Amino acid sequence: MAARPDFHIITGGPGSGKTSLIDALAAQGVHHMPEAGRAIIRDQVAIGGTALPWADRAAYAELMLGWELRSWNEAHDRAGPVIFDRGVPDVIGYLRLCGLPVPAHVSQAADLFRYQRRVFIAPPWREIFGQDAERKQDFAEAQATYEAMVTVYAGLGYELVTLPLAPIAERVRFVHARMGEQHD
Repeated sequence: MAARPDFHIITGGPGSGKTSLIDALAAQGVHHMPEAGRAIIRDQVAIGGTALPWADRAAYAELMLGWELRSWNEAHDRAGPVIFDRGVPDVIGYLRLCGLPVPAHVSQAADLFRYQRRVFIAPPWREIFGQDAERKQDFAEAQATYEAMVTVYAGLGYELVTLPLAPIAERVRFVHARMGEQHD
């Protein structure tokens, strides 16, 4: 499958402002695909399932992979650029963070389902970091997640574009400006 230069990922550790930025871009009419993690957690808790990061991490990763593949395919029906709140490579980062093996089919998915080669990454930002019912990680885990994503995406040949530690409006302008530069 060919890379999609109009499929833009925003990744990084939890609590770094990714979703708030994507919500602001969506409010301006930019198409987006939501993050898998929170939705899977809500659904699993609602049904009494165990595919949760604090129960069965491998099953949770498989559900995330399925979500990301579906999102990638659904995004083809949207005109113009599409922003993804994480992507297929994030599943590899998650598995590595958990000390779990990365199955061959997950690596194959990351090789086949490609995005714009420049990936936006939100660095850890202590001032805005917070925990809630679905985000149980502490700041050290957020930093480790960020570092894992840097390693995974760089290893897959993506170029990382670090988001500034700035108010949402400034981050929105930053993303729009960089999306305009991307003509791969």
